Amino acid sequence: MSETIDIYDRKIIRQLQDDCAVSVEQLAETIGLSKNATWRRLRQLEQSGVIRKRVAIIEPAALGLETTAIVMVRTSDHSAEWLEKFRQAVLSIPNIQSVYRMTGDLDYLIKVRIAGINDYDQFYQRLVSLVALSDVSASFVMEEIRETTAIPVDL
Repeated sequence: MSETIDIYDRKIIRQLQDDCAVSVEQLAETIGLSKNATWRRLRQLEQSGVIRKRVAIIEPAALGLETTAIVMVRTSDHSAEWLEKFRQAVLSIPNIQSVYRMTGDLDYLIKVRIAGINDYDQFYQRLVSLVALSDVSASFVMEEIRETTAIPVDL
């Protein structure tokens, strides 16, 4: 797909990652194309799945979710049935922002937004009640130095 993404598509992607609420008119002016050409490109990027979704990025502390936990999970069961059960478990817990299946010593890495240690305990109790895990450990983020949803767009 990257072969079909040209400089104008990249400009659209970069602008939308910065502000997805920008109007087509403003977007066209910024990237140097007509409104219709910009709209067609935007629609194609969405239909092809390059742009998966347009969202607002919320400040977690505004909702009382001031703590981020990075949860490291190990399992001794790597069956398809266990994986599906784990998938359903993590999809059912709204505090989970990201889940990654890993290589190396860890099996999974989970990013969780919580209000504090009591919320973490509730999260932990719910997770282990839904799926059998060999080991669960967590680290709490003390300072968020950089977090972005933007994907690098080379121009």
